[in-house]
Amino acid sequence: MRFVTPILGVFLFLLAVGFAAKNSEVVTVRYYLGAEWQAPLVVVLLVVFVLGVAAGVAASFSYLLRSRREILALKRELRSRNQEAPRAQEAQGNGT
Repeated sequence: MRFVTPILGVFLFLLAVGFAAKNSEVVTVRYYLGAEWQAPLVVVLLVVFVLGVAAGVAASFSYLLRSRREILALKRELRSRNQEAPRAQEAQGNGT
């Protein structure tokens, strides 16, 4: 497994370099109001990919924060129950 990961990394890098070499033609991306941007196709694809990753991370960020809040609340509840358990045992021991 130690050798598979670097080999796979080199293979993916070579695949990406080959993809970039095959898609180096300049393309025009047109916006509203006549604005346009000219760049190689591979750069346009990279920008779109990065924007998609950023949108995905932003969309999952609220779920992550909600999960962390819930975990903290459950830890507090567990801590308070663990502190109450010895007291309850002492009360039962003294009452009999």
